[in-house]
Amino acid sequence: MKRVGILGGTFDPPHLGHLIIGEEVRLALNLEEIWFVPSHLPPHKESAKTSATDRINMLMKALDGNSFFSINTIETERLGKSYTFDTIKALQKEFPDTEFYFIIGADMVEYLQHWHRIDELINMVSFVGVKRAGYKLHSAYPIIEVDIPAIEISSTLIRDRLSTNETVRYLMPETVYTYIKEKQLYES
Repeated sequence: MKRVGILGGTFDPPHLGHLIIGEEVRLALNLEEIWFVPSHLPPHKESAKTSATDRINMLMKALDGNSFFSINTIETERLGKSYTFDTIKALQKEFPDTEFYFIIGADMVEYLQHWHRIDELINMVSFVGVKRAGYKLHSAYPIIEVDIPAIEISSTLIRDRLSTNETVRYLMPETVYTYIKEKQLYES
């Protein structure tokens, strides 16, 4: 059975923290691939600041060069709110010989009890929790813990800096930054 990690998010924009999480989980759990799944409209956020097309294009640039990383657009194609239960159910139907590991940050581990259909979802997928400053990996649900290098980069930090013309050097791949500048994304 193929072992695949799923890293969902808005990726608005994608940054080095996302890439480090994907690579560290892949290595720690000996996964064959990591699929980055950009959401159309996450249930826990208002909305993305950029279009799904721009976020997918930025992800393509960010993942270029890592043969273990790919993008799955199931959630952006589905439109509407993106619930993990629906995504995993559809992926299991399309890829019946694949075991999925859903990667979440410690902030989401603490919120798991509020996830849509969590009691069913916990039997469908293995959750992988990665540590994040200020959060503990405590949950009533089974979580595989993976330590990653502490790196406090967020898409919000990057968007804030871009909107005030501050540097984002070393926070994201240069190819993503070039795309952002060409498309004039996140400007105030």
